[in-house]
Amino acid sequence: MTVEANAKINLTLDILGRREDGYHEVAMVMQSVRLFDTLRMELVSNGIALHLNTTALPADESNLAWRAARRFLNVHGIRSGVRIEIEKRIPIAAGLAGGSADAAAVLRGLNELFATQMTATELIRLGAEIGSDVPFCLRGGTVLATGRGEILTPLSCGLHAWVVLARPPIEVSTAWAYSTFDRLHGLETSWTSAMVETIKKGDLKGIAARLGNALEAVTLKAHPVIGDYKHILKENGALASLMSGSGPTVYALARDKVMAERAAAALSAVHPEAVVFVVPTTGPKENG
Repeated sequence: MTVEANAKINLTLDILGRREDGYHEVAMVMQSVRLFDTLRMELVSNGIALHLNTTALPADESNLAWRAARRFLNVHGIRSGVRIEIEKRIPIAAGLAGGSADAAAVLRGLNELFATQMTATELIRLGAEIGSDVPFCLRGGTVLATGRGEILTPLSCGLHAWVVLARPPIEVSTAWAYSTFDRLHGLETSWTSAMVETIKKGDLKGIAARLGNALEAVTLKAHPVIGDYKHILKENGALASLMSGSGPTVYALARDKVMAERAAAALSAVHPEAVVFVVPTTGPKENG
């Protein structure tokens, strides 16, 4: 069984306050893009064997993909095991939901491998137990996410654009970003509702004008290079640029592949240390 796990970007990220359960109440528009990890799964007699093409991630029970497999097997009372190989392409700890995407791919793959016939709704409910971004990664496409990120409203009109992804060689902890936001800001933002209405109109220029991320100011203050990336991308043909999630990846929207590649080349010329991709947006996944 081979499954692809697509990365995501945040078109908006509004933080509406801290919840009693310790999570933050958010409102976000998330978009999947055609940068993906490849997962290969096969049945084994017992246990979970996880193998990755990188040593930068653990291959044990602390990995979201491993946890997704264990939760799935437990829920269905399955005594046999699974071997999972992950070919990572999505940068790690980059604000692109790579770990959540892998966990979602494990759930989709095991559902087919074991013929358990879980519906899309059931998979999303199970994914929410593993991580806040896993439900979106199961759904994909263009989605309004609320609650802690697990309540999904698909936006069927979607976003069709080319995207430049640029990851600087720095690490940003999601927990640090949110806690710093609470300490320094703690103010409500309101990009999401306007973005939803603009997406319904299919107005790419309007979408670009309404990008917004409450965490960007926090991360940019600690890592000014993020602002430099954004400036270069916008000066070289991108419609707009924003940090995704808690960062540090910066993305830019472009009308076509040629313009996206032009902006990407300009960024790479100034910042050869950046890990850069040019990819299209993608639509929703087909789940059982």
